[in-house]
Amino acid sequence: MTGQKTVPQVFINKTHVGGCDKTLQAHKDGSLQSLLKGENEAFEYDLIVIGGGSGGLSCSKEAASLGKKVMVLDYVVPTPKGTTWGLGGTCVNVGCIPKKLMHQAALLGSAMEDARKFGWEFDESVKHNWETMKTAVNNYIGSLNWGYRVSLRDKNVNYVNAYAEFVEPHKIKATNKRGKETFHTAARFVLATGERPRYLGVPGDQEYCITSDDLFSLPYCPGKTLIVGASYVALECGGFLAGLGLDVTIMVRSILLRGFDQDMANRAGEYMEEHGVKFIRKHVPIKIEELEAGTPGRLKVTSKSTESDEVVEGEYNTVCSSSSLFIQLFRNGKIPVNDEEQTNVPHIYAIGDILEGKWELTPVAIQAGKLLARRLYAGAAVKCDYINVPTTVFTPMEYGACGLSEEKATEFYGQDNIEVYHSLFWPLEFTVPGRDNNKCYSKIICNKLDNDRVIGFHYLGPNAGEVTQGFGAAMKCGVTKEQLDGTIGIHPTCAEVRKTVEKNLLISACFFFFFFYRTDTDMEKND
Repeated sequence: MTGQKTVPQVFINKTHVGGCDKTLQAHKDGSLQSLLKGENEAFEYDLIVIGGGSGGLSCSKEAASLGKKVMVLDYVVPTPKGTTWGLGGTCVNVGCIPKKLMHQAALLGSAMEDARKFGWEFDESVKHNWETMKTAVNNYIGSLNWGYRVSLRDKNVNYVNAYAEFVEPHKIKATNKRGKETFHTAARFVLATGERPRYLGVPGDQEYCITSDDLFSLPYCPGKTLIVGASYVALECGGFLAGLGLDVTIMVRSILLRGFDQDMANRAGEYMEEHGVKFIRKHVPIKIEELEAGTPGRLKVTSKSTESDEVVEGEYNTVCSSSSLFIQLFRNGKIPVNDEEQTNVPHIYAIGDILEGKWELTPVAIQAGKLLARRLYAGAAVKCDYINVPTTVFTPMEYGACGLSEEKATEFYGQDNIEVYHSLFWPLEFTVPGRDNNKCYSKIICNKLDNDRVIGFHYLGPNAGEVTQGFGAAMKCGVTKEQLDGTIGIHPTCAEVRKTVEKNLLISACFFFFFFYRTDTDMEKND
């Protein structure tokens, strides 16, 4: 009945607390005293989850499956452009799902160019229809929204589309879109509100700019576009827009992909630059002006250098801000929690993108939410692993990573205690079209103090997500360089590049150059 396989099984006033450790924890966080006083009977819900994104849905459904009475509150404040969406959070509506689908649309454009080299013949007049793509993507998202509502209903989770505010320690006010207010109480709360893009804070930004929240359902093709920001969202949006044939510029304040391996981030950026994306570096916008209204219209952007008094002006059809704004709670705009996602208020927990110093990734939020519910209501002890997290940035040349960046590995273990193995490679798929020779790259970082255990994996190339997922499982199991070397690769694939990584990048690069040079020479002789 409880899901707990150990003794003692502690119940207070018909409520299952857990074993010894959970009872001590309940005493520490104050919930034990509430149970002893019978205060739990006054609460309407065992758990209220604020936020209906990936983490909130995962936590609420798991808690409900463990027999708890659960409510989910989710409300999307419309953007200045009026954009809003349904249940499922950023990932489903204005993040991972539409981003990956539009990235796929861009890849298909490249595939058509490659197809000619493989013998496919078709009309030279090929163009992309934004409306068709946008409608298809949003229709799919709509089906997901409905599926999540059905899933909550099947789990007996009470879903309310309302904005939540705390009015007392265990009481919230819920305000729906019509302004109607209701009040609800719970023994525990989970904050899973995620993040939203922020505007630039300069004249004309909210009047004339859009954010990534608007881009994926934009009713018209954005035309010549300026992307402001250098996060993975900014590079992904800029990448797929350029892949659809649009004129794209990305304005970078400082560095690309902060928090990721900078060697890999710069390689991804260089590839984008070589394939038509323009970069304005070390600049920030200071003013946005409308030159002509329309869908799209014409905008004038004035930017200033972060290192000098240089001012640059440019004209664009669309300006998109892709910087993140986190919920303004606690310090640094993020919520600090302990290793069990508990805030400084004992009965309030937080998961997902709003956590301080944690990955802002959908699968992380899902895992954290599920494990949190099991610890709270099933006597479990497993905590979310925030270190060995595989992820992929869906830039035009995809970048997959798991574990530590080279910078972090050096910081944690010292330069003399890590070994970095590199390899440049040319995917077989690119050879016939004759493009992007030696632009793909792989890097493995090992801890010499721990039997050359792999502590960082980085891959820049096709199908990065599929490749990185397998390495993520291996790293979770503590894989070493020797074990990787002893694993037979699948040939011919991009993933087998880990068989060719070398300590000295020059050796690896020369090997590939020599191989392809000899191949070309032999072909000429045969001809």
